[in-house]
Amino acid sequence: MTAQLIDGNAIAQKVRDEVKEKVAKRIAVGKSQPGLATVLVGERVDSATYVSMKQKACADLGMTSYHHPVPADITQADLEKLIKELNADPKVHGILVQLPLPSHLDEERVLQLISIEKDVDGFSPINLGRLAQKGREPLFVPCTPYGCIYLLKEAGVTIKGANAVVLGRSNIVGMPAALLLVKEDATVTVVHSRTKDIPAVLRQADIVIAAIGRAEMVRGDWLKPGAAVIDVGINGIPKLDAEGKQMISAKTGKPMQRLVGDVNFEEAKEVAGFITPVPGGVGPMTIAMLMNNTFRAAEIQEP
Repeated sequence: MTAQLIDGNAIAQKVRDEVKEKVAKRIAVGKSQPGLATVLVGERVDSATYVSMKQKACADLGMTSYHHPVPADITQADLEKLIKELNADPKVHGILVQLPLPSHLDEERVLQLISIEKDVDGFSPINLGRLAQKGREPLFVPCTPYGCIYLLKEAGVTIKGANAVVLGRSNIVGMPAALLLVKEDATVTVVHSRTKDIPAVLRQADIVIAAIGRAEMVRGDWLKPGAAVIDVGINGIPKLDAEGKQMISAKTGKPMQRLVGDVNFEEAKEVAGFITPVPGGVGPMTIAMLMNNTFRAAEIQEP
């Protein structure tokens, strides 16, 4: 293996330890315990799992979590009422609405309702707008892109002056990641479904952030030797046995899957200089940065 593995679990634990220490110091001087409200609409298994992980992280770091599960058929008016109540609750410093929402709900309107001082996901148009403007800083940076940049810095990757390529242009990962790289003085190209000759673009990149949602799309020969590769993707693909046949779980009787990123790891690790694994790369950083943002929210609201 040529590439240096960027251990997201270890780096995320470092961030969590730092946040835990800051929370303890805050409480020791008589200030309020940081509080995160989570809103889960419906019963999607993956969304419920993510919310549970965030609640556990709060407990581990000495924060309070306030969970609000609501039915999948909740009306727009009732969901907006809940958000307004959480905005007004002084115990709640951060509000996280787990996405995606059911199709009958206006996701954009819900996110816009969250007070900017409680927007710990960093999805508010105001926070993203500040991120895009030179000389201005958002109150909160979106957690996953924030984690990507942190991983690069912890690995010792030089961002200033680097050619960086971001695959994907979502509001949650791709665009904020590109903006953060620009703020770090990288020269940034955003690749998307209409980009011509994607492999040729990637071969010029010193840094690649892959967040396009296609399993193992990026091949090893698409990469510049020595490039730093941050793989945001998390995709389930069939788990095959040695003969190439689909494996079936003896416990559930269902087809088994394995998790892979947007980068073909086995090929890329022989070319890249640095690479994140899937799982164990960007994923743990997202929750660590959410905890960091929640602590920051408490400091902003009750300094």
